[in-house]
Amino acid sequence: MKPVLCDSHIHLTDPAYDNFLTSILATIKGLDLKACSVTVNNSTSIKALRLFEEKSVHDIVYNFIGIHPQYATENISKFEEIVTDNVNNIDGIGEIGLDPAYYYQEGNNKMLQYQVFNKMLTIAETYGKPVSIHSRNSLDEILSLLSTFNLKKVCLHWFDGSSQQLEKSLDMGLYLSYGPSLVYSKRKQKLLKLTNEERLLIETDGPVRYPSCFTNVFTLPTSCLLSIVRSIAELLCESPRNVMDRIENNSIVFFD
Repeated sequence: MKPVLCDSHIHLTDPAYDNFLTSILATIKGLDLKACSVTVNNSTSIKALRLFEEKSVHDIVYNFIGIHPQYATENISKFEEIVTDNVNNIDGIGEIGLDPAYYYQEGNNKMLQYQVFNKMLTIAETYGKPVSIHSRNSLDEILSLLSTFNLKKVCLHWFDGSSQQLEKSLDMGLYLSYGPSLVYSKRKQKLLKLTNEERLLIETDGPVRYPSCFTNVFTLPTSCLLSIVRSIAELLCESPRNVMDRIENNSIVFFD
């Protein structure tokens, strides 16, 4: 049997995909791929629960919902209500985290982001759900907070820390996810070589565009995952098939 690759972090509820989401899902299914859809606020979380509730879709889409640090002003009580009412249809909590880039938006600040992130982690711990974390320029604070929780599984989406932070993350048993920038970024390639292969996941973070590769188009599992696998194989001097097998096993452990 051929390995099943999983896009561990994609925003399938983003409006950029609205006009062709049905085709995306059909192609993912036809190519034996899977995708982990993450949300950023209450409205996208409700949208995800509607879009991915059918078993035929849920079989290929892991449904994560969360409040991104950009949307820290969202109604947390409403989010808790959404989780409580739909806990059996939710596979994980994400995209959540901290990000100083949004501290100066109206009503957003460091304390509020910390409170929201803490609440998201508490919900994940309460219901035994894995989490997908946004950690841009905030990894030390995030690792410190994570050490106070007993979480099922944690993925640092789009890992961009230092080699020291990478080592600490791996020591904590966290998973690290790499995306299309691995194809061209020397820094990402260096980090990849230091990553425990049993903690490795891949992603697109779609619909993010990458002007340095893939001709600046919307990213999809069908267009990017194999290129990421090829880059990993070249960096680790392994066959693409071995890399695919390992990533499939890692994805099964993390998501299932």
